[in-house]
Amino acid sequence: MSKPTLYTFGISVWSAAPELAIAELHPEGAIDTQIINVVEGGNFAPEYLKINPHGTVPALLADGKTYVSSAEVTRYLLETAPKKVTPGTSFIDKIHEDRYDPNFPLLTTRNEEEFKTASSGFPLTFVSNRQNALDKYSKSPEGSQFKEFYDAKLAGNGSILAIYKGEVPEDVKNSFFDQSTKHWETISSFILNDLPSFLPASGFLGGAEPGEDDFHLAAWLSRIGFLTGGKAEKDGYKAIEKETKQPLPAKVAAYWQAWAERPSWKKVYADGLH
Repeated sequence: MSKPTLYTFGISVWSAAPELAIAELHPEGAIDTQIINVVEGGNFAPEYLKINPHGTVPALLADGKTYVSSAEVTRYLLETAPKKVTPGTSFIDKIHEDRYDPNFPLLTTRNEEEFKTASSGFPLTFVSNRQNALDKYSKSPEGSQFKEFYDAKLAGNGSILAIYKGEVPEDVKNSFFDQSTKHWETISSFILNDLPSFLPASGFLGGAEPGEDDFHLAAWLSRIGFLTGGKAEKDGYKAIEKETKQPLPAKVAAYWQAWAERPSWKKVYADGLH
């Protein structure tokens, strides 16, 4: 029987959830990996859409079945691991709610200064690459069966690209600023006011060792740390205080520090947070 194959990408926020689970629960080499270059739009290739119709990573091919979300992938990894940990709760659904989306802040601009940085840096490159890949694959013979997917993605991604390229009216750009501001305010409020109520005074949501919920929260929190300039160190959480405008709650700080000491965290974030 062939080994399971994880389709992943190094800077994908939600790919980190199963990667942490693998590092915590599975022997070295038990899971094969295949890199899907999201920055170049490789996740939109017709051959990948046949694996994951959502065009996202992670995905997992195992035992003749395909798992196409981080929740499904991570659950499979827990259920098949020789080491058993606390199974997940409804918290997984909560941290994946759109209002807490950790991907959107990678593209957000709240003012002219952030807009100038985004429209001349990685966000522009990322969105441009996506649009080029979508355009190319949508016109390929193999892509014809995914026309509805490509049309929707071209429109959505294209609307952000138009903002970056200055091709929209001022009111549209200002509306994007407002949307970006509200999203960051929601994330900050969650960290300050909601997250502490879920966390223990020490350790993890799953107990003394990380459980299923923790793999998702660690991936989410590390992305917020990355976006605010943090590092994968014990005090890396302090960078998030640039957004919260106040010290993080003690439980959140302790949670970050508990993860930062684990070999799995150091392995997944060896090249920095993402």
